[in-house]
Amino acid sequence: MLRTRLKANSEGKLTKQICKVVLDHFEKQYSKELGDAWSTARAILTSPSCWQYAVLLNRFNYPCKIEKDLHLKGYHTLFQGSSPYYPESLKCYLSSSPDRMPSERHQVGTLKKYYLLNAASLLPVLALELKDGEKVLDLCAAPGGKSVALLQCAYPGYLHCNESDRLRSRWLQQTLESFVPQPVVNVIKVSELDGREMGDARPEAFDKVLVDAPCSNDRSWLFSSDSQKAACRISQRRKLPILQIELLRSAIKALRPGGLLVYSTCTLSKAENQDVITEILNTCSDITPVDMKSLARTCSQDFTFVPIGQECGLLVIPDKGKAWGPMYVAKLKKRNHV
Repeated sequence: MLRTRLKANSEGKLTKQICKVVLDHFEKQYSKELGDAWSTARAILTSPSCWQYAVLLNRFNYPCKIEKDLHLKGYHTLFQGSSPYYPESLKCYLSSSPDRMPSERHQVGTLKKYYLLNAASLLPVLALELKDGEKVLDLCAAPGGKSVALLQCAYPGYLHCNESDRLRSRWLQQTLESFVPQPVVNVIKVSELDGREMGDARPEAFDKVLVDAPCSNDRSWLFSSDSQKAACRISQRRKLPILQIELLRSAIKALRPGGLLVYSTCTLSKAENQDVITEILNTCSDITPVDMKSLARTCSQDFTFVPIGQECGLLVIPDKGKAWGPMYVAKLKKRNHV
């Protein structure tokens, strides 16, 4: 019975149907915005068998044996060599092939040994440069992978994980329970506040803020099972930048003077990425961009970036043998009061 189920699951993954409505929409938009780079990204995004999965080890349940097994399988660590962005406590392994470790099941009272993720989703976490004792806000935290990754980098004095959607908030809480031991749980707060209200609720309360904003999520959109729903979501897509800008304005209010803010999405859309940041820089006098070229140089062997004409932003685009992304990351700093 189990064997049959596994086969069915496996076949289900192999027979994912691409939604033509979404692909046609992406084709029209991204061929214009990205030029030749889109054809490579398109080939990867439409071929799940090429997708790669990174393995983030959990330092709270350190899996020495798994680390040895990963080495034997040909995995290597993200950022081979030293980097000021890459703390020693963070251990993430990548494979250049689309090998996938089995997912671990959630078990009450047992910490998982590793988290499977798109390696590019670590870039916003690393860009935040979290230090021990800092107060940090993860404004749109579900499903919790970036919160877990932040805790692999440092021990914050306080970590506020917010998720406005109740169902996704439960998912976030389960993720934290699966990876974080009790002593660390004591410095974490989970809330279900509308992210646009956080700035007024907690003004200038945080040293670092991560806004991993709701976005088009290109990978999952491409495989929408209902064409009518997909068409509806495409029409609603135009409203997303408005929400993203409102979330960023709230995050800026919640950030202390001198603090750092990182904005990220998992879409290639210029309207949801560069245009959102440009609007913030043009209208928020207390915010300055932070150059991210050194981070891009550090990890250029693992990720493919496309030039986007914005120093404070990076765009990871899926490529052959580097099937990571889409992931956009921008870094901002709040000026100190004069």
